[in-house]
Amino acid sequence: MSLKSRILLLAIVPLLIVTSAVTLISITQARALSEQDTHTLEEKLLNSKRQELRHYVQLALTSIEHLLNQPDPDEVRIRQILRSLTYGEDGYFFVYHPDGTNLVHPYQPSLEGQNLHKLQDREGNYVIQDLLDVAHEGGFHRYLWGKPSEGGLEDKLSYVVTLPQLGWMLGTGLYIDDITAEIAAARQKAEQNIRNTFFTVLILVTCTSLGIVLIAILINVRTAVQADERIRTLAQRYIQWQIAQRFQCARELKEDVTPLLRAGHAGFQRGADPVAVNDSLEKAISSLERITGQLRPSPLDELGLKSALQQLADQFAERTGIRIRTRLKLPDQSLPSEIANTLYRIAEEALNNSEHHAEPSQVKLNLWQEDDNICLELEDDGRGFYASEAGVGLTNMRERTELLSGSFELLSKPGQGTLIRATLPGHSVHG
Repeated sequence: MSLKSRILLLAIVPLLIVTSAVTLISITQARALSEQDTHTLEEKLLNSKRQELRHYVQLALTSIEHLLNQPDPDEVRIRQILRSLTYGEDGYFFVYHPDGTNLVHPYQPSLEGQNLHKLQDREGNYVIQDLLDVAHEGGFHRYLWGKPSEGGLEDKLSYVVTLPQLGWMLGTGLYIDDITAEIAAARQKAEQNIRNTFFTVLILVTCTSLGIVLIAILINVRTAVQADERIRTLAQRYIQWQIAQRFQCARELKEDVTPLLRAGHAGFQRGADPVAVNDSLEKAISSLERITGQLRPSPLDELGLKSALQQLADQFAERTGIRIRTRLKLPDQSLPSEIANTLYRIAEEALNNSEHHAEPSQVKLNLWQEDDNICLELEDDGRGFYASEAGVGLTNMRERTELLSGSFELLSKPGQGTLIRATLPGHSVHG
């Protein structure tokens, strides 16, 4: 995977992880808060129903109070009065004997006289037993019971009390299917809001991720265009440099070597002094060696890069009197000629700059292999300069390095010396 792809993943993956975590926490908290609000709403509605049921039971007690306070209450009359008391569409009062026998049920008279003590709802609860249990202190009970207006079983909340004079249980109930429907609607609305929030976050994350990818693509395209332009510029400069080198070699051959060879040849034909002829030939050979050395340093061919750099450092120390420390470590494999030549020329140019401009007391020259790369580093403690003021020589070093897909680093400040580091890719190393 390329470095750019890794950077892109490092930008997107944490975003997705953090967003997912925040969204999960938010949804969990939203559901908990929604459930709490729903429970609060349900309790509020049920409390209203409870208050209403107490009111109805109190009205029923008031209607039969005069009969209950008699020494011998008229049970038949009491049952008739309670049977006649109804309210709303499904509101009525019911009465049970302590043994579970139904005494009053206006909407289901067939139940009167039946013992319902063992009656269970579809969930297995003993309805009448539970009502009798809470009636002693006046209590509420929630259960399933047939709704007269609809015929089906519905959720019902009843309030029951005990008539101490008779031992009967008196109660009434309200069907709370409206509350159940309202609570269900509230839960559905809350869940819909949570889903909408989730999809909104999902859309935002998707758009953000696509935006990051789009920006990365645009940056890559721009970088590629700039790299192509840089490569074209370097290639053009390299061609110009080659042309200049060839022109210089041709001129020096024509102006220096050719006249010497012609003079030697003419002297040989005239029978001139052999010493003079030999002197002309020696000068021609010296000029040829100098010109070929400009094309490729001869120490590279004779000694190899490591020894050639050591020789270059020794000559620098002998010529300038400046102390130079070297640390040259290379793998056993040989280097391609373009790599060796570039590193040698960079070291040569850097030492030349130190000699003529830096005035250092010490110079360090290091060469080593790092992973798959070959690194050359030259450091001096000289005058230093601002890196933005780098001259032609340093520009040539950088361009030589970049032509071989390497990297070039220059660190320098006035009074703090100079550090030059060139790194060339190790895939160019031959076995």
